Amino acid sequence: MTYSATVRFLYSLQQHGIKLGLETIRALLTRVGEPQRRYPVLHIGGTNGKGSTAAMVASILQAAGQRVGLYTSPHLIDFRERIRVNGVMIPEGRVSELVEALQAAAAPDLAPTFFEFTTALAFQYFAECHVDVAVLEVGLGGRFDATNVVEPVATAITTIGLDHEAYLGSTLEAIAFEKAGIIKAAVPVVIGRIDAPVRQVIEERALVQAAPAYALGREFRCEGPSTTDCHYAGMAGQYDHLFCPLQGRFQLDNVACALALIELARERGLTVSEEAVRNGLQHVAWEGRLEIVGRAPTVLLDGAHNPAAAVVLAEYLAEWRLATPAARVSLIVGMMRDKHPREFLAPLLPLADTLILTQADLPRASAGSDLRELLRDCAPSAQVAATPADALACAKRSAAPSDLICVTGSLMLVGEIKALLRGCSLSPVRG
Repeated sequence: MTYSATVRFLYSLQQHGIKLGLETIRALLTRVGEPQRRYPVLHIGGTNGKGSTAAMVASILQAAGQRVGLYTSPHLIDFRERIRVNGVMIPEGRVSELVEALQAAAAPDLAPTFFEFTTALAFQYFAECHVDVAVLEVGLGGRFDATNVVEPVATAITTIGLDHEAYLGSTLEAIAFEKAGIIKAAVPVVIGRIDAPVRQVIEERALVQAAPAYALGREFRCEGPSTTDCHYAGMAGQYDHLFCPLQGRFQLDNVACALALIELARERGLTVSEEAVRNGLQHVAWEGRLEIVGRAPTVLLDGAHNPAAAVVLAEYLAEWRLATPAARVSLIVGMMRDKHPREFLAPLLPLADTLILTQADLPRASAGSDLRELLRDCAPSAQVAATPADALACAKRSAAPSDLICVTGSLMLVGEIKALLRGCSLSPVRG
């Protein structure tokens, strides 16, 4: 198949929806020789922060001279963003060739979902690239996520918040139980900023599995005025005056989780020097999370899409408003239909002068007009733009050079805006 035909095939798999379970992915991987067993793995789950943490860990390990596979989701613009080795996306040709091989292996009786197929593709590619280590971000939940077929050397659960309740449960404790499913027997687990009652669910799972548990604020911490000058104190060592370019005070927690994982990986044979820690953090990049992509006016992209992430974004916007009190903030918001726009916008609306509602070009996206109806009583002056391009143009027309335009509510929306600003097209598969 050509690459475009391959992407269309992968897109067609989304008709199967999301099917949590490990039987199909295990069967498929068995047929192709269980590639996921050919390299050590660091496995990272959580509601928010897992992608940033994974990017930090991968950058540090690469700075240490390791050949690193990084698997994340979703992508913003190009499907190949999901699968990288030493920061380089999988080539288009290898996507096509490996997809054909996996199709043959799945026939005639297996029907993998999109995410199962993509996960198997990543495992195969990492094996053929002879990676020294793979860093895997959980897709959805943990216990029945397709990535959960690995036997990692260490795991992390960064945060717990309400998201994907239809699949994971309607309480924080239920969601924590699902995410704690990545904890394996005797495999150490790093626990991020999670309140005690919910953290107890994770620690009980760790106890049952005889898995050593290390919690933020107890065994390790990262503190400082900002990510550009912070201090890490961990289980075995500490680092002063660390620099990480990712914006937002919440990234201090992600730095802490990443460095705790690095400590555990070091104990299990991966060589990582202090120089590698500093260089890796200094050069980490993670698009679409408090990412500034334009100036005069400032255009900020943040893929927050649940209430907990909205609180973090609101903290950043509050600091920005304090620093520039005369400037105005315009919010461009688009969300998927299974999200909670009222809860999401509650901490953000007091910080915004203008709200523009729009929708990503996806079947499961809420229409801007539907969002306006849901928000009529709390955001009566909200405007609706038919497309993300229209929304950005509208915001820019009324913005002064000192103002800020924040695009949020969905990584899919962020991806469309990034593609628009770059003048490139999107891969159709973005779920």
